[in-house]
Amino acid sequence: MKKLRPLISVVLVSSLIGGCTVGPNYRRPAVQTPTAYRDLGNNPEAQARTASFADLPWWQVFQDPQLQDLIRTALKQNYDMQLAAERINSERAQLAITRSNLFPQAQGDANFTGGKEQNFQSKSNFLALTADAAFQLDFFGKLRRETEAARAQLLATEDAQRTVMLTLVSDVASDYFTLLQLDLELQITRDTVNTQGDSVKLTSFRLDHGVATKLDVLQAQQVLDTANAQIPDLERQIGQEEDAISILIGDYPQGVTRGRPLVGQVLPPDVPQGLPSSLLERRPDIREAEQMLIAANAEIGVAKAEFFPQISLTGSGGGSFGRSSVFTSMMSSQTSIWSYGVQVTQPIFAGGALRGNLHLAESQHEQALIAYKQAIQHAFGDVSDALIAYQKYHDVRARQDQAVTDLEESVRLSIMRYQGGTTTYLEVLDGQRSLFDAELTLASARGNEYQSLVQLYRALGGGWQ
Repeated sequence: MKKLRPLISVVLVSSLIGGCTVGPNYRRPAVQTPTAYRDLGNNPEAQARTASFADLPWWQVFQDPQLQDLIRTALKQNYDMQLAAERINSERAQLAITRSNLFPQAQGDANFTGGKEQNFQSKSNFLALTADAAFQLDFFGKLRRETEAARAQLLATEDAQRTVMLTLVSDVASDYFTLLQLDLELQITRDTVNTQGDSVKLTSFRLDHGVATKLDVLQAQQVLDTANAQIPDLERQIGQEEDAISILIGDYPQGVTRGRPLVGQVLPPDVPQGLPSSLLERRPDIREAEQMLIAANAEIGVAKAEFFPQISLTGSGGGSFGRSSVFTSMMSSQTSIWSYGVQVTQPIFAGGALRGNLHLAESQHEQALIAYKQAIQHAFGDVSDALIAYQKYHDVRARQDQAVTDLEESVRLSIMRYQGGTTTYLEVLDGQRSLFDAELTLASARGNEYQSLVQLYRALGGGWQ
């Protein structure tokens, strides 16, 4: 044991002086970002607020209980979420493997031999027990840089899982609102079929009494036929949308239970954007890109450390025990074994491989830096697009709502004029067609308004906390 103390002392001293780490230490790059989001509403008060719509948890944003159940089911059962979780487990295991090189490696061996020599009539039985230890001195920080890179890879994988979660929440909400929009369009179409069926009956009755013409009946039938033809296509879209939602929540294709209708969904009275600087911390894809940049930065240190000597300490100890007989006497044997050594490896000539490896690491770092800046740029683009969409879709829906109200009154008046004999049925027909199209457009506008709200919530980085 006393002979092993110098080796242990060297190991401890080397650990204490191991602060020399080659390669650049990571510093977050300075990226010029906008001081305010693009705001078409020109509302400086909203731009100055630190609170963000994305700070709300998704169950406070999407208040439909059925939608909440779908999202919870998706977070538990969706296969993309399960794969993302397993990737984290994989990277965590890889970090443990990489980090293990920072510690001494030891293993034990046991060897038993025995036999009989026919010529000398000797017998022997020996048991050898040995333990070997090796420790690589990390003078230049290669192992620490490798561990730093592996840890950053793990954190990047965790942020990638958050990106999957954010995408999944927004996809389920988006598909759900699309389904409700199709339900509304189907309801409008069926109501139109019922109303127009009554109109055809009324026109036919007037024809029988000589008040209307055959042309009036055919024109009324055209509107009815147009509405009837749209029902199967809407039912097809609804069935496929239900299948898409079923897959998202981890089930096989099946029907989806609805909660509130589209016109009964709650829109937030105010959608604060928050400060642009907070977007870098809230968006998981930006955080993932930064962790990949940290890993690439550490790999430069790994490549630089390859130019320096690699020093390893080795030690071995143990003993052999046994008995041996020579001629007629038996002799016992007990022998101790120990050894230690130092191994130094210094690259002399590698044909440019080391320098090429360093250039590769530096290039990969530049690529990661570009990807990081690009992720920030795309994030601000997403927010700007979502803000524009939400503001303008809201205006479209409000104006289309008024257009439907006006057309309803116009159709009512045209029917009264037709029944009074002051106009032709063509005026009624044009009004009904315009009203049917306007109601479908309003349903689409409502759906787009909710879709834009989902996309704004996602663009601001909400939905994974």
